[in-house]
Amino acid sequence: MREVVILIPDIDKDQNVEIDVRIDGRNRSLQYRVELLDWEGNAISGDEKVQVLKHKIESYDKDWELVEIGPPTDKNITLMFKRKMT
Repeated sequence: MREVVILIPDIDKDQNVEIDVRIDGRNRSLQYRVELLDWEGNAISGDEKVQVLKHKIESYDKDWELVEIGPPTDKNITLMFKRKMT
Protein backbone atom coordinates (compact mmCIF):
# COMPACT_ATOMS: atom_id res chain seq x y z
CA MET A 1 0.00 0.00 0.00
CA ARG A 2 1.27 3.46 -0.81
CA GLU A 3 1.51 6.03 1.92
CA VAL A 4 0.40 9.62 2.17
CA VAL A 5 1.55 11.69 5.12
CA ILE A 6 -1.17 13.87 6.62
CA LEU A 7 -0.39 16.23 9.46
CA ILE A 8 -3.05 16.23 12.14
CA PRO A 9 -3.36 18.47 15.20
CA ASP A 10 -2.14 17.18 18.55
CA ILE A 11 -4.60 14.77 20.09
CA ASP A 12 -5.02 13.35 23.54
CA LYS A 13 -3.91 9.81 24.16
CA ASP A 14 -6.31 7.00 23.31
CA GLN A 15 -8.21 9.02 20.70
CA ASN A 16 -9.36 7.78 17.30
CA VAL A 17 -8.66 9.60 14.05
CA GLU A 18 -11.01 9.00 11.12
CA ILE A 19 -9.91 9.93 7.61
CA ASP A 20 -12.22 9.84 4.60
CA VAL A 21 -10.47 9.38 1.24
CA ARG A 22 -11.60 8.92 -2.33
CA ILE A 23 -9.77 6.25 -4.34
CA ASP A 24 -10.74 5.88 -7.99
CA GLY A 25 -13.97 7.73 -7.28
CA ARG A 26 -14.93 5.49 -4.36
CA ASN A 27 -15.10 6.81 -0.80
CA ARG A 28 -13.28 4.92 1.94
CA SER A 29 -13.09 5.65 5.62
CA LEU A 30 -9.85 4.83 7.44
CA GLN A 31 -9.63 4.75 11.22
CA TYR A 32 -6.49 5.16 13.28
CA ARG A 33 -5.97 5.00 17.01
CA VAL A 34 -3.03 6.60 18.81
CA GLU A 35 -2.15 5.26 22.25
CA LEU A 36 0.46 6.25 24.77
CA LEU A 37 1.90 3.21 26.54
CA ASP A 38 3.36 4.10 29.94
CA TRP A 39 6.21 1.96 31.18
CA GLU A 40 5.42 0.00 34.31
CA GLY A 41 7.74 1.76 36.74
CA ASN A 42 10.43 4.39 36.39
CA ALA A 43 13.56 2.28 36.54
CA ILE A 44 12.83 -0.70 34.31
CA SER A 45 15.47 -2.06 31.99
CA GLY A 46 15.40 -2.03 28.20
CA ASP A 47 14.57 -5.75 28.17
CA GLU A 48 11.61 -5.15 30.48
CA LYS A 49 10.38 -2.32 28.21
CA VAL A 50 10.52 -4.70 25.25
CA GLN A 51 8.42 -7.23 27.20
CA VAL A 52 5.82 -4.59 28.14
CA LEU A 53 5.62 -3.48 24.49
CA LYS A 54 5.40 -7.06 23.22
CA HIS A 55 2.60 -7.91 25.66
CA LYS A 56 0.62 -4.79 24.68
CA ILE A 57 0.87 -5.60 20.96
CA GLU A 58 0.04 -9.31 21.35
CA SER A 59 -2.99 -8.67 23.57
CA TYR A 60 -4.39 -5.77 21.52
CA ASP A 61 -7.84 -5.88 19.91
CA LYS A 62 -7.50 -8.11 16.82
CA ASP A 63 -9.69 -5.72 14.77
CA TRP A 64 -6.75 -3.28 14.83
CA GLU A 65 -3.23 -3.67 13.41
CA LEU A 66 -0.08 -1.94 14.56
CA VAL A 67 1.22 0.50 11.94
CA GLU A 68 3.75 2.61 13.83
CA ILE A 69 5.83 2.64 16.98
CA GLY A 70 7.05 6.07 18.02
CA PRO A 71 10.38 6.87 19.65
CA PRO A 72 10.51 5.69 23.27
CA THR A 73 11.07 8.05 26.17
CA ASP A 74 12.00 7.26 29.76
CA LYS A 75 8.30 7.33 30.69
CA ASN A 76 6.36 6.00 27.68
CA ILE A 77 6.09 5.15 23.99
CA THR A 78 3.48 6.09 21.37
CA LEU A 79 1.73 3.38 19.34
CA MET A 80 -0.50 3.90 16.30
CA PHE A 81 -3.00 1.26 15.21
CA LYS A 82 -5.19 1.11 12.09
CA ARG A 83 -8.58 -0.59 12.01
CA LYS A 84 -8.47 -3.58 9.69
CA MET A 85 -10.62 -3.34 6.60
CA THR A 86 -13.53 -5.78 6.48
